[in-house]
Amino acid sequence: MSALDALTTPALLVDAAALDHNLDAMSAALPGARLRPHVKAHKSTQLAKRQAARGHLGFTCATLREMEGLAAAGLGADLLLANEVLDARRLGVLEARVTLAVDSHETIEAAVAGGVREVLIDVNVGLPRCGCAPAEAGPLAALARRRGLEVRGVMGYEGHAMGIVDRAQREALVEESMRLLRTAHADVGGEVISAGGTGSYDCNASASEIQAGSYALLDTAYAGLGLPFRPALSLLATVVSLSATYAVADCGLKALGMDHGNPRIDGARVLFCSDEHVTFAPDGAAFGVGDRIRVWPAHVDPTVAYHEKMHVVADDAVIETWAVDLRGW
Repeated sequence: MSALDALTTPALLVDAAALDHNLDAMSAALPGARLRPHVKAHKSTQLAKRQAARGHLGFTCATLREMEGLAAAGLGADLLLANEVLDARRLGVLEARVTLAVDSHETIEAAVAGGVREVLIDVNVGLPRCGCAPAEAGPLAALARRRGLEVRGVMGYEGHAMGIVDRAQREALVEESMRLLRTAHADVGGEVISAGGTGSYDCNASASEIQAGSYALLDTAYAGLGLPFRPALSLLATVVSLSATYAVADCGLKALGMDHGNPRIDGARVLFCSDEHVTFAPDGAAFGVGDRIRVWPAHVDPTVAYHEKMHVVADDAVIETWAVDLRGW
C-alpha cells in the first residue's frame, strides 16, 4: 500500500468500499445472466473480473479493443459488441463466443466476411443513433439467417430515457421504447432481448438482459437519479493557484469527460474547466496551494478513457492499481 500523497495528479481513484457496494447491489437486483455488464464504462479487465466473480459471465462491449482485451483475459464466455462495424475480421479470430449487433445489409455482410457466427438485430427504439426501424427487423433477421448467421434475438438501447430525473417519466419512456423492441422481437425471434442501462435497470421488465455499466463507478449525473449506488470514481487533483475569490487545481478537460457538464468539488462551486485546470469558488471550505482535493466527474465513461490506470483506495491509502487496459479501438 502507498499513500495518496505519492500519486502524481491528476490521478483516477476508485473507492474500494463504494465499488463493492455497487457491484453487490446490482448483483442482488440482476443476478447472473440478467446483467450483461457494459465494460465501456470502466475499460478495465480487473474490474470485469470482479463482475464475473459475482456471476455475470457475459459482457457488453463498445469497441473491438474491448472485445479483444476481454477475450485475452479469459473473459470471453459470451461477448456482445453492441455496435455496428463494417470490418469484423478482428472478431472472427477471437477465442471467445462473439455476438455482433447488426442493423443493415452491409453490417450483416461484414459479420459474414469477418467470420462472426452470431448476431443480434439492433433496433432503433427512440435514440437517434444506430438501429433499424422496428418494421425492418424481421426482414434483416431473415437475411442474416439466409447468410448462415445465427440470430440470437434483438437489441435496443433506450439511452434517451437514462438521465430523466422524474421516475414516472423515465419509466413511461422506457416502456414506450420496449414496446417497439417487443414488436421487433416478435418478428425476429431468438432467446435474447438485450437492452437497458444503469438508469433503467430496475424498470425495464422487457429485456432478458440489461446492459448496465456506469453503476459500478457511478458519476454525478446518475447520482441525481436516486439509484442505490454510490459514487466510487473521483479524480485526485492538486490546488496549484489561489486568488481572493477562486482557486485552481490541475485537473481539466484532458482528464475529465465534460459532455454531461461540470464536475463537482465538495465544499466548492466549479466555475469552469480549461485544458489543464479546473477553476472553482470555495463555498464554505478553505483551500490552500498544495491541497489535494477530490473532483467528482459528471460522466464516468469518457473520464476513465482519458487515463492509463486507476488506483483503488481505502481511506487515504492505495491498495491496488489497475490498468485501464481496454482503452483505444
